[in-house]
Amino acid sequence: MLLNKARLLTPGPTPLPEQVRLALAQDMIHHRKGAFHDLMFKTQAQLQTLFGTSQPVLPLSCSGTGAMTAAVEALFAPGDTVLCANAGKFGERWTRIAQSRNLHIVEIDVEWGCCISPEDVETALAEHPEAKGLLIQLSETSTGVLHPIREIAAKLQGTDVLLVVDGISGVGICPCPMDEWGIDCLLTGSQKGLMLPPGLALLALSERAWKVCEKNHEQNAGCFYFNLPAERAKLAKGETHFTSPVNLIQGLSVSMDILLGEGMEALYHKQWALTQLCRRSIQAMGLMPFARSNYTWGLTSVLLPDAVNGIKVVQDCAERYGVYISGGQDVLKGRILRIAHMGWIDWADLVAGLYAVNRCIVENGGFCGSHDFLEQGLASYRAALEGETGTEPVLLHN
Repeated sequence: MLLNKARLLTPGPTPLPEQVRLALAQDMIHHRKGAFHDLMFKTQAQLQTLFGTSQPVLPLSCSGTGAMTAAVEALFAPGDTVLCANAGKFGERWTRIAQSRNLHIVEIDVEWGCCISPEDVETALAEHPEAKGLLIQLSETSTGVLHPIREIAAKLQGTDVLLVVDGISGVGICPCPMDEWGIDCLLTGSQKGLMLPPGLALLALSERAWKVCEKNHEQNAGCFYFNLPAERAKLAKGETHFTSPVNLIQGLSVSMDILLGEGMEALYHKQWALTQLCRRSIQAMGLMPFARSNYTWGLTSVLLPDAVNGIKVVQDCAERYGVYISGGQDVLKGRILRIAHMGWIDWADLVAGLYAVNRCIVENGGFCGSHDFLEQGLASYRAALEGETGTEPVLLHN
């Protein structure tokens, strides 16, 4: 362990680039003065590119769950009916937040490891035409599933149903162009694809979602702290409504420079290639992703053999190899591993992590599969980077 570099392969927090760490350590500036205004205007243009929107992207001083709460408080009034996509632990969180707002909740339930289909949404809408919103994840971090947001958004076209998407483990990792796909609210947190510490959330609303938000606010149906119209007004001046997380905004500016430096296509191809590396290596070990289909990017969930204790594997990876991964949640505790490859992670970090996972599974009663599992994974990685037929991303950011 003393000779090993610690590698953080958890689905948040993720590693911080050195440039970001240095930015976080800069001298404090005042959040109502010119230097901060300049910083906010710079990052705002970059965030609009990342989100794929012409609308403002609001920085909020909270976790991603805070942004989820802000969206529900701003867009729905007590008694409104909403559809909640429940395909994992974070789908359940939408339901709990909606309950706290006293909304009428219609859950679209699917087995964990499966995605919500456009047909599921279409059926729910036919049965509940009074629904005012659909709350869903882009990437269900607890299971490793990617919901087909573009196709689901198409089912909502021509309706008054607002599409609210939790992109906490998706933004900056896989394509989700908000305006192009017809998303009404897209939100994320700082500690995953954005390569920052926890504590900052980002949220954008479509033009029609803003109209609903403003109406709710006028009727005193909004929230004092998460006052999105007030945040938008302050953002136009280069500020936030309340005290700003100055050092996180300083770090955000640098992380956005890194993420967008070579363009969105390069960012997504890198993330897709890492996903291919991990997925192919796991399969070559004789294991399978837990997700049945629609595997997410940036995270691979691994179903373990019945004889292997996943809790022990996670502990051993950390203690013996300095590799930090995550296990399953709730009913999946001890049954799956979750290996993240998002943000400031490269192929060498992931190869080291996969080696540690393999050895710890074997040492806990599992099996090795093919001894060249890393070579197979790296071959898939190279093929994905080079865009060989059959390895290209299924979603491209236009």
